[in-house]
Amino acid sequence: MRYVIYGESSGEQERVDCRQVDGGRAAVLDRLKRVGEGEFCWVHLDDPDPGDLHELAGPLGLHPLAVEDAGEAHQRPKRERYGDVLAVALKTLWYVEDSREVETGEMMVFTGPRFVLTVRHGQADPASEAARRLGEDPTMVRSGPVAVLHAVLDTVVDSYTKAAVQVRTDLTALERRVFSPEREDLTEQIYSLKREVLEFRDAVQPLGPVVQDFAGPHSGWPEEMLPYFRDVADHLHRTDTEVRSLDELLNSALDAHLARVGTWQNDDMRRISAWAAILATPTLVAGIYGMNFAHMPELSWTYGYPLAIAVMAGAATLLHRTFRRNGWL
Repeated sequence: MRYVIYGESSGEQERVDCRQVDGGRAAVLDRLKRVGEGEFCWVHLDDPDPGDLHELAGPLGLHPLAVEDAGEAHQRPKRERYGDVLAVALKTLWYVEDSREVETGEMMVFTGPRFVLTVRHGQADPASEAARRLGEDPTMVRSGPVAVLHAVLDTVVDSYTKAAVQVRTDLTALERRVFSPEREDLTEQIYSLKREVLEFRDAVQPLGPVVQDFAGPHSGWPEEMLPYFRDVADHLHRTDTEVRSLDELLNSALDAHLARVGTWQNDDMRRISAWAAILATPTLVAGIYGMNFAHMPELSWTYGYPLAIAVMAGAATLLHRTFRRNGWL
């Protein structure tokens, strides 16, 4: 577990870089008590236990329901306001190259007048990248806690875009295999990728209305931050459109693959039927001559056996050529 403090003094333009606090919980609580006018703190927790959250709930004025949401880590993207504290839940998402899977985590962002609390669950840590971006643009920090919210949202949405590109690459490769001349059962792989896309969609779609709401005027939010949130909303909308497109393409790929499987089965049945017809004629002739009736003139005829063999071979050859010409063999 780590605690991170981030702050900026608007009076002296003194920036406190994102850093780990060696004193742990006590140091963080002490720092929160010393937040001055025109200053805010950013506290970040990685996979915290309930005790850490309850310890911070009092000084930060967090609602019990907000603390419960942050601890359970099974929330869909949403926004809630508890007095002057805004709580935003969003899903982190990353692509695993080795397994070709989309993994998801969770992030809670609490913003108050003089603090930001971010709680991370899962491997992806957008807070580190968000802090780096804020460090490269100190003017954003002067907008207060809302700047941290924007930086986190922007980082998460950018990760969605990167993951969508990688999933698109997998889908393109899968489409090539679907329409390749080789016979390969890809049903399980298509379903597996569709499951990843559905997990992707569950992270992206519910976040759209949340970010779109932030793009409009808000009481107490700096006016200059609105274009930045509109930019995030635009990126998220493009990613959402891409995910919908991936889902539709997967449905089409599955339909095409199942159609090809049906075609393969029909081809197999035609081949089996053709060979059954070819073998039926010799079987019929051999069956008739194998009945050994006493009065069968051909049995005592010198050319009876060669003629029977010739009839069987000729009929089989004629049927084989006919089925080949019709594409059954």
